[in-house]
Amino acid sequence: MPKKTIQRFLPDHNKIKNNKSLRIFGDVLHDANLWHLNRRSARGAFAVGLFFAFIPVPFQMLLAAAIAIPLRVNLPLSVALVWITNPFTMPPIFYGSYLVGVAVLGHKKQEFAFEPTWQWLEASISSIGPAFIIGSLICATIASLIGFFVVDLLWRRTVRKAWLNRHKK
Repeated sequence: MPKKTIQRFLPDHNKIKNNKSLRIFGDVLHDANLWHLNRRSARGAFAVGLFFAFIPVPFQMLLAAAIAIPLRVNLPLSVALVWITNPFTMPPIFYGSYLVGVAVLGHKKQEFAFEPTWQWLEASISSIGPAFIIGSLICATIASLIGFFVVDLLWRRTVRKAWLNRHKK
């Protein structure tokens, strides 16, 4: 069942409630609906978490939490899914997003070599930035929609299967 599988990987909600960076949300974190796991909250959390995983900004976890709270979807799941983009997966994911942006905008692919300098960042924003941002938004939207519908489909399938097994008995 997806619920049991997902709950195995979720962090303890007390750890998240006590996280220093999430204290800006105050008492809103004590809403039980943010911690409850059902089909609606899981599919929404997947959509929120996967969307922000593909957005190249710092503090992705805070943004995912800020959207998960008013949407009343599972907070730990939406925050945890942001870590799909981690130091190991960021380069291929963001390069793929750049390639999508190049294809959509019809630009030529530009070769670049990463340098951790402010000058490189300024130059890159004007040259590869538009394609990268557009590609990231497109990939984020597609990943979000796929996550939403796949979780919904899997959840419905397992509930239907469990119901049929109970009915057979």
